[in-house]
Amino acid sequence: MTNLKAVNQAIATFGSGCFWCTEAIFQNVDGVEKVVSGYMGGNVKNPTYKEVCSGLTGHAEVIQVTYNPQEVTYDELLEIFWKTHDPTTPNKQGADVGTQYRSAVFYHTDEQKQLAEKYKKELTEAKAFDQPIVTEITPASVFYKAEDYHQNYYNLNGEAPYCAYVIQPKVEKFKKVFKEKLKN
Repeated sequence: MTNLKAVNQAIATFGSGCFWCTEAIFQNVDGVEKVVSGYMGGNVKNPTYKEVCSGLTGHAEVIQVTYNPQEVTYDELLEIFWKTHDPTTPNKQGADVGTQYRSAVFYHTDEQKQLAEKYKKELTEAKAFDQPIVTEITPASVFYKAEDYHQNYYNLNGEAPYCAYVIQPKVEKFKKVFKEKLKN
């Protein structure tokens, strides 16, 4: 007997600044089954948060999203990705600065690559942003799960100053803009 749940799952990996913020947004998307914070795109095996923050590993803070493509499409995930961060600032999101905060789509299939490149091209041609889009679109490499204290961070630490002043406004804006895509 085939595991039907596994058949209806796909993986997407995005870097769009602090993974705490990105995780908090994508956890609210209908059709997203799991969001894991981690690191990708660098050259150090099994990096620690401290190492990634040094900027010397080449890794970006990313989220790996397990989703049901029959409930939410990769195109919809890309739309959320591009509308919930600034893809025009190299190595920076808000006050967070460093290569680990770069804007990146790490694709797992040729179709994901094509869709990401198409979306980026359409945004560029439409002049959707005042500055050029610097989002890198690159093949997914080894995903390293971040330390346990980074997982589900906003939900477990919502009263912390960074959560209250940085993450909460992003989540509230996301919920207003994407209300039709929210989990019930």
